[in-house]
Amino acid sequence: MSLLALLIDDSMLIRHTVGRFLQARGFSIETATDGAAALEILKTIRPDIIFTDLKMPRLDGYALIDALKANPETAGIPVLVLAAKPPSGDLKETGAHSIIYKDLNVEAQLIQALESLFPLP
Repeated sequence: MSLLALLIDDSMLIRHTVGRFLQARGFSIETATDGAAALEILKTIRPDIIFTDLKMPRLDGYALIDALKANPETAGIPVLVLAAKPPSGDLKETGAHSIIYKDLNVEAQLIQALESLFPLP
């Protein structure tokens, strides 16, 4: 059984890099370039996990996470933030499970975050 990830970032490079990492680990991937596009996609799919950038055009990651948490159908989906730098404020204020910093060892951070959410039996 494959898990479905929704990957939202306005950077094609990040979508490609993180998407390939997840696909190599058995995930199916849907992508969006901003929060508004993600909300449209979420009308037709229910991912097991969502990865989102914070700074994006149209609807940023903060507003997207607020919309996800306000909707009972999406409130329980784990959200991991893909960030270029630490967000202003506390991680808990974003509503995200964890933050992956794009300028550090992304793969090691992704492995750690996924293992905490989907532990191996």
